[in-house]
Amino acid sequence: MNQANINSFKFQVLCFMLLLASCILHLATSAFAAEAVDIVRKSQLAFLYPGKDMKARVYMKLISKDGKERIREMTMLRKNYQEGGDQKYFIYFYQPQDVRDMTFMVYKFSGRDDDRWLFMPALNMVRRIAANDKRSSFVGSDFTYEDISGRDIEDDVYEFIKIEEAPGNPCIQKECYKIKSAPKDEKGADFSYKLSWVDKNSSLPLKEEYYDKRGELYKVFTADEIKDIQGFPVITMRTMKDMKTGHRTEVEFKKVKFNVGLEDDLFTERYLKKPLKKWIE
Repeated sequence: MNQANINSFKFQVLCFMLLLASCILHLATSAFAAEAVDIVRKSQLAFLYPGKDMKARVYMKLISKDGKERIREMTMLRKNYQEGGDQKYFIYFYQPQDVRDMTFMVYKFSGRDDDRWLFMPALNMVRRIAANDKRSSFVGSDFTYEDISGRDIEDDVYEFIKIEEAPGNPCIQKECYKIKSAPKDEKGADFSYKLSWVDKNSSLPLKEEYYDKRGELYKVFTADEIKDIQGFPVITMRTMKDMKTGHRTEVEFKKVKFNVGLEDDLFTERYLKKPLKKWIE
């Protein structure tokens, strides 16, 4: 074999090795992406879908940078219609006094925009919340309407980063999957990407960091307390903090009950105006 043939053979071998490496990298990347999606799907099931339905009394504390507090108290009802898919939410407000008897309802759909309604008793009016308002503040808190019911998994792309403990969360030190997610449609979300730490055992999100279009951290979610309720791990205390203003919202779930037998007709405009007492007390 002359030198030209040897060089040609070496070149072909090099090309083959590069192609093989590229294929292995592609398969590995695809496997990690699939693993990340699976982790997020399990996390949503654990966080948003435990039980067939749920009832809870929710206390929301809005705290300004200088320590001033405002309180929101409400009853939250949730019913699942499809595992990891369609749901309905109903929220009744007790306090403060200026929002007492206000109600909020969500029809969450898989694969399309959710429907949301807000009943304002002072005006005796039911207001339909536009789809693009899902990123607006929920009753003045640091949570958005979308934070309450969650994003569709299909709206984002995911990347598995590594396994580590959730940083800066001394209340819950557990081994977590670190996942990076980014919206497929940049105009459809306020964040450019999000880092999540998902508990390996419970699949609950222990911490989430939201980064804006400039890559700056602007919002942080933390799970501050987890309890076992009827066999389900539940985040009973959580916080969302605005890193730019210093404002934060602390939320506590009390009297949490699953599989209480919520009726379908509860989630209608009729009961937005006059909710049944047995479900909101």
